[in-house]
Amino acid sequence: MNGVRTTSGKQHEPLGKLFAKLPKRALSRVGVVDVGSNSIRLVVFDGAARSPAYFYNEKVMAGLGAEMAATGKLNPKGVVRGFEALQRFAALAKGMDIEPLTCVATAAVREAEDGPAFRQKVERETGLKLLVIDGEEEARLSAQGVLLGWPDAKGLVCDIGGNSMELAEVANGQVGRRVTSPLGPFRLQQVKGGKEGLRKHIRKIVLDLAEKMGADHDRIYLVGGSWRAIARLDMERSDYPMTVLHEYRMTPKAVEETVEFIAASNLSEIRSKVNISSSRMELVPLATRVLSELVSVFKPKDLAVSSYGIREGLLYEHMSETLRKRDPLIEAARFSERQMARIPGFGRKLHDFLQPVFGDVPPERDRLIRAACLLHDTTWRTHPDYRAEACFDNVTRANMAALSHSERVFLGVSLLHRYKNNRNNSPMARFFALLSEDELRDAEILGKAMRFGAMFAIDDPSDAATLKLRRRDKVLSLQLTRTGRSLMGEVAVSRFKSLCAAMGVEPSIET
Repeated sequence: MNGVRTTSGKQHEPLGKLFAKLPKRALSRVGVVDVGSNSIRLVVFDGAARSPAYFYNEKVMAGLGAEMAATGKLNPKGVVRGFEALQRFAALAKGMDIEPLTCVATAAVREAEDGPAFRQKVERETGLKLLVIDGEEEARLSAQGVLLGWPDAKGLVCDIGGNSMELAEVANGQVGRRVTSPLGPFRLQQVKGGKEGLRKHIRKIVLDLAEKMGADHDRIYLVGGSWRAIARLDMERSDYPMTVLHEYRMTPKAVEETVEFIAASNLSEIRSKVNISSSRMELVPLATRVLSELVSVFKPKDLAVSSYGIREGLLYEHMSETLRKRDPLIEAARFSERQMARIPGFGRKLHDFLQPVFGDVPPERDRLIRAACLLHDTTWRTHPDYRAEACFDNVTRANMAALSHSERVFLGVSLLHRYKNNRNNSPMARFFALLSEDELRDAEILGKAMRFGAMFAIDDPSDAATLKLRRRDKVLSLQLTRTGRSLMGEVAVSRFKSLCAAMGVEPSIET
């Protein structure tokens, strides 16, 4: 990237160089401010870890771009709220010792007649320098945010803001073609001609986008608050058991049904049920029209919600290629183990010890087994009566990337069985429907394997015993060393037999 050109024609330094110039003390925490058309948000990442840890996260719905399409200027009330928010963010950054903040401004400040004056006032009175980026750079950063959460992402990233909507291709860890459009809800409020005029206006622009970006994308990744609000309403309509929005999937048919549900509903009533702000809910009906046309024209097989966008894209900008290639799930699990486990580092050894139980499994399953082993002891401080439910709840709600909802539940069930022999009458039962019977069985086996393996919580469980699965004979043998014989009490024997029962094999203990 040679430079970011704004509508004023000024050149800005490449963002990678900006990060490289941060003083080393700041690299332990990366602070980002995203000044959008609707919201202004401060995010402080706790270091440039592969899976983002949110040290601080605050949003103000300033509405800078409201009515800008009609007036050509920033919304006066939005300017006041936005400036107050940026003053606060500057003070917070100073208190957290993360100066300078990297501040990115998008469509509203980029296109408003008084955008330069707003920037100058902010810099003069707060010390924050707003880096105004063009639409294509906005698309690139949003796409990088998706890649941070989905390293294997392939499809079309669609980021909707208040005054614009950007598209970008992602595949093989790279961002390809990208384009910006005026399909933000604030702009659409100014379109004349009633519902039919609005429909034709949106259709024409979406068809043009399809011509530029191609309509052969199996998946659309949805970035932006309006999309997340629609997804949350889809969850409400379908009585979906989980409320984590990141990696939530919708089919085109589900989108159609939810658009109809929103159109037929009292917005105030459904807003209160799902905790969506009134300012966000006001834009949802217009966003549904855009989403309907996107589905109609691009015909994706599914749509996936991403909670990661520009801000995470800025963090991704800071990462080395080596760091980018790491698995976000495993990195997050390692971080949790270091912070919360009684014996940090034991999880990897537990995985190696239990490997014969699972044999040669596909990579996508092995990463879940590895993650579970790393997390198996991270809720030990919870009251014993609630550990099983607490670890399930933690992992299904955790801020982890590269983890589908069914995979979250798989990890949750395995960790539940790490602390509890059965899941009868579990308060988490409604989540189990996201897994097949085979997946539930595999998760139970993993949990019971960890429950047994934890009995050998010495430096390395392999020093105590070796496991061997004789598939033809349907026998799981446990070969104990001298150390293992000392550790193999009646509880360990009971847990070993429970594991074998879940696997459908006979136990064999050899000394």
